[in-house]
Amino acid sequence: AYLPELSVSLPFENIVKLNDYTEKYIAHCVEDPHKTTLRNINSAASKIILIGPEGDFTDDEINLAINEGFKPVSLGLTRLRTETAGLVAAVALTI
Repeated sequence: AYLPELSVSLPFENIVKLNDYTEKYIAHCVEDPHKTTLRNINSAASKIILIGPEGDFTDDEINLAINEGFKPVSLGLTRLRTETAGLVAAVALTI
């Protein structure tokens, strides 16, 4: 079993520049041909996933994250509330 670590709140620009994680993901609702489904990521590597606020990330935030090495991912076919998206992501990253 894994216990997800919840960190203190940081400005978005600071979070995307963190180099503490091997695998970096951003879940957003914008159509993107490079977006993959986040499921069954079963590795011991350190991971971080960015979950957007209500209304989603801005285009600038998405582009900044991708430029900093974050992979765009989908959490499924439906749009989830922020709280639910965080739980779905935590489960997908730990099983």
